[in-house]
Amino acid sequence: MNDEEKKETGVAGDGGGAANGGDQAQPQDESARLKAQADEYLDGWKRAKADLINYKKDEARRFEDIIKFAAQELVRELVPVLDSFDLALESLGSEPKVEKGVYLIRAQLEDALKKHGLEKITVVVGEQFNPALHEAVAAVESAQPSGTVVEEVDRGYVLSGKLIRPARVKIAK
Repeated sequence: MNDEEKKETGVAGDGGGAANGGDQAQPQDESARLKAQADEYLDGWKRAKADLINYKKDEARRFEDIIKFAAQELVRELVPVLDSFDLALESLGSEPKVEKGVYLIRAQLEDALKKHGLEKITVVVGEQFNPALHEAVAAVESAQPSGTVVEEVDRGYVLSGKLIRPARVKIAK
């Protein structure tokens, strides 16, 4: 057989076998390269998907915070109204009908604010002064240990865990 006949029938001589073996190695290398590239793309896609999920969670939390604190300014402006009600109740005297009406109005306002996350800061006389919750307006001589709360001057309030107004207190020297 001559060279042309060998090509047509697919029969190769001694040199042809080595060439065919080399051709088989090349597709395997190409296959491995493509598999590695596919794995790299898959990993990148998985990271992008995880990033998107984390972004969605972060945005949902941020949106909840925006909703939670949307009324913050309104609540901050209404807190002094609660103080004014307390002053009115102290100065009423002996008008039982008026006193009852003022108490009811104050209770309704306080309940409405509680529904939106407003909470009073509880101050106990004798507890240690906490600058995160208290504002010292005066230091007075007292039998109590130094740095403890002697008297609450104004109530403090927290809105959904965020300090709106610290409790104003007098502390022992």
